[in-house]
Amino acid sequence: MTQDGNDQAITPEALWERLEAGEPVELLDVRNREEINAWQIDGERVSTTEVPYMRFLSARVNDEVASLVDPEQSYVVVCPRGEESAEVTADLRAAGIDAQNLAGGMEGWARVYLSTTIAEDPTVLQYHRPASGCLAYAVVSGGDALVVDPLRAFVDRYAADVAALDAEITHVLDTHVHADHVSGVRELAAATNATPIVPAGATDRGLAFEADTIGDRETIAIGDADVEVLATPGHTTDAVSLVVDGTLLSGDSLFLDGVPRPDLQFGTAAAEELAGELYDTLTDRLASLPDDTVVAPGHVPPGRRPDADGVYTAPLGELRDRLAAFSEERTAFVNRIVDSIGEPPANHERIVAANLGQESLTDEDAFEVELGPNNCAVAVD
Repeated sequence: MTQDGNDQAITPEALWERLEAGEPVELLDVRNREEINAWQIDGERVSTTEVPYMRFLSARVNDEVASLVDPEQSYVVVCPRGEESAEVTADLRAAGIDAQNLAGGMEGWARVYLSTTIAEDPTVLQYHRPASGCLAYAVVSGGDALVVDPLRAFVDRYAADVAALDAEITHVLDTHVHADHVSGVRELAAATNATPIVPAGATDRGLAFEADTIGDRETIAIGDADVEVLATPGHTTDAVSLVVDGTLLSGDSLFLDGVPRPDLQFGTAAAEELAGELYDTLTDRLASLPDDTVVAPGHVPPGRRPDADGVYTAPLGELRDRLAAFSEERTAFVNRIVDSIGEPPANHERIVAANLGQESLTDEDAFEVELGPNNCAVAVD
């Protein structure tokens, strides 16, 4: 699948289809070292060759472009916006090397957004952004819809998808104050005349816009469905999860491959305390949920392939058996989590300020500040 019938380019969506199918992909990344270190395209069968664009410019003068790569390899060429990579692709093809330009570059990759139905009656849609691993959800019942953890960059998408199901968005909710992406709660609520909802704990963090708040064990009526709220602190003090007819929308409180980091709200000084809260969430607050509860998290690692049904979910009982977090002693868990903390999400302090309504961002700035991996999890279990 190429762009505009031109086999020199591949769309980001077509690249995702190849990755999801498990096909081997050799990327030729012509960005600078800082850009590559900050953010890459990952996948189980992705290999990357790194050659800066400036080296291709020099090689072009001396007609030595082919010397910079493996002439027997097929490449997808990547740059920030698809411009430099288009030049490199043309040079490679002129030298007889199989190459395609990633149309739109990494920015185009960041605009890929996919949806899959993970439950029926009520309908639950799972949204996936492969570039960052962010997941969002829409719960649809009786003509009403609740959108959970929407991304500002895709506000129009949620409204269109819900309308296609003959429903209207009535509520929009964030499971916590996000630090890795700019929330679309306010924009989506304004566009659809829906009620914006945030966890009650967000007010203690300096919430600066009008929204309804929700607390532990409260419910939200969506058509014929009742959505139950569970307080699940640990990643942040305000974090909640949602139970919808046997599905747990766990936000950033539980992932399929591990658990969230506890340092983004207060820094490392309070990480031990929040890690202890997270332990209580996993072993106590979620204890009443049966093993067949379907866990649908707020993130997956970029490059993780979905299951055989094309979704990112797992039974809670499987996670209880597989993840060390459910079997460790409290002190061992806290120590392991604190020791596993890595680099924070890019621009996380600015993103938190925007999501609290303390800072205003244009649509362009909102898109730019969240580019890159989410980094909201600690080491994989």
